[in-house]
Amino acid sequence: MLYDVKLTLDYQYDAPVSGGRHHVRVFPRTLPGIQRVIASSLKVTPSPSEHTEFTDFFGTRVTALAYRAAHDDLEITMTARVDVERTDDDIDLTPDLGTLNSDIAQCRHMGATSPHHFLAASPRIALEPSVTAYARQSLHTARTVREIAMDLCLRIHADFAYDDNATRVDTALSEAFELRRGVCQDFAHIMIAGLRGLGVPAGYVSGFLRTIPPKGRPRLEGADAMHAWVAVWCGREAGWIEFDPTNAMRAGQDHIVIGYGRDYADVSPIVGVLRSAGGHETSQAVDVLEVA
Repeated sequence: MLYDVKLTLDYQYDAPVSGGRHHVRVFPRTLPGIQRVIASSLKVTPSPSEHTEFTDFFGTRVTALAYRAAHDDLEITMTARVDVERTDDDIDLTPDLGTLNSDIAQCRHMGATSPHHFLAASPRIALEPSVTAYARQSLHTARTVREIAMDLCLRIHADFAYDDNATRVDTALSEAFELRRGVCQDFAHIMIAGLRGLGVPAGYVSGFLRTIPPKGRPRLEGADAMHAWVAVWCGREAGWIEFDPTNAMRAGQDHIVIGYGRDYADVSPIVGVLRSAGGHETSQAVDVLEVA
């Protein structure tokens, strides 16, 4: 499936700001067997004093911006054409939890895809006993790691309400869990925390969803903004498999990856510092359109 993607991040400041330094993570990345980026570009207004790029530890493309002159707004527009190559795999080659523990112990590398990075608590994900107990209910009916992850994915979708007014970007995982409401970021964090509590490596995926569904299919929630879902390490044979608890499904050809991390903090679209005398308003717009 071939898609044109456009993301616009807009910041309007109450008073002119200066000294801004930002790291921007918005570019889709090429991933063999998942997607191929044909072209991409970034437009930033006003033009920064410095503009460099690098790849972070987890392989996400990062654009570093620096400003010396004062400015009262900032607009970042990313456009890309991406060919999504995901295919469905109906054969479950994943182990049970006991065998998974053995697979983890035998994994000796500590690169970006090592399961060891995705087992413990991380900056935005605490291992809450109540969340672990909730995830443990999936063990009653599921045996393999993929079955456990899918069952937890489906239960989060059934038990939690999508409500973009219930939480904020900095809402604690425990608060979202108690509310049983939130957005894709909250649901991804809850699923990750639950799986880690069971000893299953799980990470955060930042990306996009197509905004116009195929004929006869329902619109996916979260499609007008950046989206988040979960990558689960399912053993040496199966590797990483992605699940979308917001929409009760495996990640498929509607999902376009920007990057992976332990939680939202590793792949937030923009993070940085600036000098300011007031607040600001932000807006975000996303279009993902299939290329005929």
